[in-house]
Amino acid sequence: MRQVLRALAVTFGLATSAAAQNAVPIQSVPLDPANLDRSVSACTDFYQFANGGWVKNNPVPAAFSRWGSFDELAENNQGNLFTILRSAAASGNSQANADLRKLGTFYSSCMDSVGAERAGAQPIKAELDRIDAVKNRAQLEAEIARLHARGVPLLFGFGAQQDFKNSTSVIAGIGQGGLSLPDRDYYLNAEKRYVDIRTNYVDHVARMLQLVGESSSQAAADAQKVMAIETGLAKPAMTRVQMRDPNALYHKMTSVELAQLAPGFNWPTFFSGEGRADISTINVSNPEFLKAADAMLSSVPLDDWKAYLRWHLTDAAAGSLSSAFVSEDFRFGSTLSGAKEMLPRNKRCTRATDAGLRDALGQAYVAQYFTPQAKQRALEMVRNLESVFHDRLQTLGWMSDTTKVQATAKLAAFTNKIGYPDKWRDYSTLTIKPGHFLDNQVAVREYERRRTLARIGQPVDRTEWGMTPPTVNAYYNPSMNEIVFPAGIMQPPFFDPKADDAVNYGGMGAVIGHEMTHGFDDQGAQFDAQGNLRNWWGASDLEKFKRGTGLVASQFDGYTVLDSVHVNGKLTLGENLADLGGLSVSYAALEKALAQKGRPALIDGFTPEQRFFLAWAQIWRQNITPEAQRVRINTDPHSPGEWRTNGPVSNMPQFAAAFGCKPGDAMVRPDSVRPVIW
Repeated sequence: MRQVLRALAVTFGLATSAAAQNAVPIQSVPLDPANLDRSVSACTDFYQFANGGWVKNNPVPAAFSRWGSFDELAENNQGNLFTILRSAAASGNSQANADLRKLGTFYSSCMDSVGAERAGAQPIKAELDRIDAVKNRAQLEAEIARLHARGVPLLFGFGAQQDFKNSTSVIAGIGQGGLSLPDRDYYLNAEKRYVDIRTNYVDHVARMLQLVGESSSQAAADAQKVMAIETGLAKPAMTRVQMRDPNALYHKMTSVELAQLAPGFNWPTFFSGEGRADISTINVSNPEFLKAADAMLSSVPLDDWKAYLRWHLTDAAAGSLSSAFVSEDFRFGSTLSGAKEMLPRNKRCTRATDAGLRDALGQAYVAQYFTPQAKQRALEMVRNLESVFHDRLQTLGWMSDTTKVQATAKLAAFTNKIGYPDKWRDYSTLTIKPGHFLDNQVAVREYERRRTLARIGQPVDRTEWGMTPPTVNAYYNPSMNEIVFPAGIMQPPFFDPKADDAVNYGGMGAVIGHEMTHGFDDQGAQFDAQGNLRNWWGASDLEKFKRGTGLVASQFDGYTVLDSVHVNGKLTLGENLADLGGLSVSYAALEKALAQKGRPALIDGFTPEQRFFLAWAQIWRQNITPEAQRVRINTDPHSPGEWRTNGPVSNMPQFAAAFGCKPGDAMVRPDSVRPVIW
């Protein structure tokens, strides 16, 4: 989950979106025996058994914080994007369509390292001058609005969001924000490792501010001011676990009530600065945060706020400026990621273009690398999994018939999005031109900002996508009641047309089942078939459901990741439920397919059921730096790959039967603590 304004859409996994040097066709070996570690029993540590060989032979590359199946495939996809962009940039643009010309120009401006070095901090000088000219509270608030419009996140988050309790409408939303470190705990936790990060962060802010012209003494003082303000904003911020409760994030109010909640801030001026003076209804996800931020605007000196604005402007632009900014940005970031080298410029620019001109590049990508046949195969698998999920709902012993009717209706109302959007974004109003790359980035941010805020007050556009087509991921959005599978993930090791059914059901089938189950996890289960936040459960059914989910939370709380650091079972609950449900549903779908088609012979000595679980395990193979692992444990709602493998399968009697595991084995959880939900 990012912020409440985007939020509640839940993903399958967090993929690294780095660009490869060249497009490399995927050489498919569905299940390579060399990746196994046969010195370990599958019943003792299935992750090590399935992936130990691969883990040993695939260390994290120097420019990455993590390396695994997601990253391998993402590199391949980004390599294909690089091929498209290199061609668009080299063609002279004379024969290209308008979007391809914009792609080529955007990418070329990013690649202009000579121009970036020559410009230094010049691309943000005018904005820095505007901040320096601020003389009073009114001008400060006007500058906050201006920087918001230019894509610089300050003080709080603001945007458009679907109304949780009226899913057909889009309203304005205000959420907590204004922080630079990964999470509120990085400001508030007294443990030494957090203290060290804070010390490093203050030094980083000071170094950056010196790069825009501040003296060393002023920069050091301003860095302390920034830390003080961000710490003040961190204190009333909700934790990530608290933000998993959609009811806790819903405080819909009128503009008059907003003014009463935070009376010191001139909201009409802010909304006007955003081009939406007509806003009359707003959801405030964390009223206590907004009250505290409003009070800080009065209590914190103006010069401190100006330092905060200078820092956030510089931080937002750093990756697009000269090498001095880029290198310092990487230096500090590496303390959190563990990456030892910076990605080459062409990879960074491919990534930036994918993030900026998302639909223009996505459309070019699917035209070359995704076939209608692949889309049809995926749709068939989705329908198969939905049929199995439907049948399982009818046989749940713990759920009443009344609640089953509601659950079945929700499943039937799922919208399936596969591959790419049916409607692409129109970039005709976006101007991309040669020159400073930051100018083009700001143009894209302003375009996206206008496009997003224009949705407020309009009916929900159900053709919207939250991911780009090349993304190696998938998601469920409870407000839309939709499951979405970008083209990028429908390749090996997730889906392979040359592989046997067991491998594809253990891979893509489990992905599909995972997203379907999100509609019925602890968060998704609070939304009805139309995507409204509404309790559709019978009281006794809901209590039984919570008992089952509590077992899963406790199970994952017990997993140790680094020294004394454990998985956060409450933060990762939704993903862990989706893994268990998705794997169970996909396994049932495989058994149905085997009954219809007949059982194939052993492959590499493994039965179809064993290959199903091995395919699931290979999705989660990874190596990760300790620094990145710590950040993910604090911020990521997904458990580490080892536990996404071992956690769900240890709850499945089908796994124990497939590998001959016995009660008492590490991979067999006792019936007394084994959840049976979906």
